[in-house]
Amino acid sequence: MKRLVLLTLAMLVLVPGAMARDAGSAPVIKYKDDQFGAILATPKKKALYYWNVEKRAGGKIRCKGACARAWPPLIVKSRSAVPRRIAGLPGVFGVVRRPDGRLQVKHRGLPVYTYAHERPEQVLCDDVDGWFVVRLR
Repeated sequence: MKRLVLLTLAMLVLVPGAMARDAGSAPVIKYKDDQFGAILATPKKKALYYWNVEKRAGGKIRCKGACARAWPPLIVKSRSAVPRRIAGLPGVFGVVRRPDGRLQVKHRGLPVYTYAHERPEQVLCDDVDGWFVVRLR
């Protein structure tokens, strides 16, 4: 009985810490914007966007060169850096390989990007030239 109590206490201490590390290592978070509500963002609270051109192309990368300089893709080092499901966030996540070989985060099948001229906690380009902030519903 004493061993069971110790094991239970150890799990209560260790498991939440492990879960917090997993949540903290996700490449995206939910951020509550005053205007748009819950949106997808980087851990540094930069809004994430998708481009309607890529949505119509079935998620194929179309933003390259100058486009990718203005709309930097959210890049990760490995596929394992992006869990398929992230606690507290709707939809399925994954990666897509960019033409330059880097791996870009995708949400619901669409590559996601930041906007180079935005600061953290700022959303300037929703519904601008086919770019839309990723809203979480």
